[in-house]
Amino acid sequence: MAIQEKLYTVDDLWAMDNDPAYEDRYFYLIDGQLFEDAMPGRTHARLAVKIGRYLDEFAEGRGQGEVTSECGYFPPDSRYTVLLPDVAYQRFDRLPDPPPEGYVPQMPDLAVEIQSPSGSLVKMFRKAQAYLENGTALVWLVQPKRRGVEVCRLGEDGDIQSELLGPGDRLSGEDILPGFELEISQLFNAVRGG
Repeated sequence: MAIQEKLYTVDDLWAMDNDPAYEDRYFYLIDGQLFEDAMPGRTHARLAVKIGRYLDEFAEGRGQGEVTSECGYFPPDSRYTVLLPDVAYQRFDRLPDPPPEGYVPQMPDLAVEIQSPSGSLVKMFRKAQAYLENGTALVWLVQPKRRGVEVCRLGEDGDIQSELLGPGDRLSGEDILPGFELEISQLFNAVRGG
């Protein structure tokens, strides 16, 4: 087990993201600890595009927020956590004015993480906890092998509450994107082999 010699910050991660030596590598931070994700595969990428498209079409029709893909977000009061959701939704009234060119110093309202073939559920829940504890209201953990989506929220007691939705269920935008719904089967049927 490697011992991390320092706590990483937003600035360290930004420097790595802009260094050609780290090209095509995906890093994120949780409480100063550096993690690396595997390069996304085809199913992962297709699911991200589909979810992003469904969310973006809905959000644009309402004009209340924006959808991003693999954009870095960090809590405004901490320089030690940076997460890069596969897809995210952010209300316009919570975006900094003017919006930044780099990482967003505000956690998204909705974060979507898609499990890669080598990714573990433990890793996904660690990210979900970091999102929720730093201001994200809703996290969807998309699990292609299970053809399901784990919906996570922070309970009143501070614990993560989750619910696994399967092919007969519908995702809801809840209070974040009122009126948004997506059938789980529609999502996975749109991705051949997923």
